[in-house]
Amino acid sequence: MRPLDTCIKSELNRQLIQIGKTIDAEVVTVVSPILHGLELKLRVAIESLSHQKPVAVILDTPGGIVEIVERMVTTIRSFYDDMTVIVPDQAMSAGTIFALSADRIIMDHLSCLGPIDPQIERDGKLVPALSYLNQYERLNEKAKQRALTTAEYALLNKLDLGELYQFEQARELSIELLIKWLTQYKFKNWEKTERRQKNVTEKMKEDRAGKIAALLNNPERWHSHGRAIDRETLRGDEVKLKIDNLEDNAKLYKQVRAYFGLLTDYMVRENHPSFIHTKEYF
Repeated sequence: MRPLDTCIKSELNRQLIQIGKTIDAEVVTVVSPILHGLELKLRVAIESLSHQKPVAVILDTPGGIVEIVERMVTTIRSFYDDMTVIVPDQAMSAGTIFALSADRIIMDHLSCLGPIDPQIERDGKLVPALSYLNQYERLNEKAKQRALTTAEYALLNKLDLGELYQFEQARELSIELLIKWLTQYKFKNWEKTERRQKNVTEKMKEDRAGKIAALLNNPERWHSHGRAIDRETLRGDEVKLKIDNLEDNAKLYKQVRAYFGLLTDYMVRENHPSFIHTKEYF
């Protein structure tokens, strides 16, 4: 190991420990696309901790595979009843589903989540599943009206019905997980409605979670799978999610920004596309 690596790793560990002391939690950092194998690394990292405090996950991801998110959340929830997710930059697509499995989400003014339309591995690449489904539905509707062009007819014939079914199931899984986790974790302390102060039932929690899941899974609303949905939009009248301000804790804000900046610089320099970090796992 090069002396510089040793120095940087020591500093990253020191900063991570300080963040944990500030929020009185065990901290796990996940900076990575959510792909096969990440859940196995996370399991080792989680098992290295003492599990004596709540857990905080510093999450930065462009997204990935929703089935992997399910396994990651299952691993964390096997050890922790209370989880906070801190988003220093972005938690897109499957990363949004991960973030919404937390009891508490902390973001700053530039942090963002994204639409949850699922991504599927196809020919070695991740593709938004709803793009294919929407294209199929559009072409199918034109076929019923006998309005297909020759090029569209050829395109329709190339679409694999088995893959389309897989895309549909991925969409349903994304919605199912979001409803389950919002109801079970994010809304667990929601007891009274904000305006009328009515008692909140489990049915009301599930209905609200269902509306959020449907909205975040609607490509016509967001127009792009990579659309950044900022904190204020998430808290607004449309989505109505409770998001805490990272800036409200000036010490934590400074610590997270310094730590995340050093870590991402290190990852770029060392060409690390994926990184999981705890005070016991590097």
